Amino acid sequence: MKQMLVVKIDRCLGCKSCEIACAVEHSTSRDLFEAVKELPAPQTRVRVVQGETFAAPLQCRQCEDAPCVAICPTNALHRRAGEPVMLDKELCIGCTWCVVACPFGVITLDRRGGAVVKCDQCFARAERGEVPACVEACSSGALEIEELDAVAAGKQQAFLVQIERSLTGSSL
Repeated sequence: MKQMLVVKIDRCLGCKSCEIACAVEHSTSRDLFEAVKELPAPQTRVRVVQGETFAAPLQCRQCEDAPCVAICPTNALHRRAGEPVMLDKELCIGCTWCVVACPFGVITLDRRGGAVVKCDQCFARAERGEVPACVEACSSGALEIEELDAVAAGKQQAFLVQIERSLTGSSL
């Protein structure tokens, strides 16, 4: 069954636990106390942004027809069936075309400027049956991994409630 990362903005506290967990997961040591000493410092692939009245974690949305994959001149960004968009750092030339093409602005250049950095939904963790580090670290439940069918059913239910409210004139 296909799963997807779901962001529930109304639950995000803006605590940035997801950013820290992501950076540690992608560090050399994979240990918080060692990762803070690493040079260069590990980079997060999720970024909590602050709106006027909300905070929201932003990371790669794994577009079905990913513009970053389509525009990558070296095929450093690629996807195999059923997998997230992956980056082969060895093939990346740092041209940043994918940065410009990304509709969500979540692909960044690494600190050395040689390659890009993007969320892979902790693919190695997923292969071990674990959730992404950002999801595991999110104490408020703003980040969740859900079955695609459950997401669709939830959307349908919310739509039906909206119709019911408009027909009855109540705020249920």
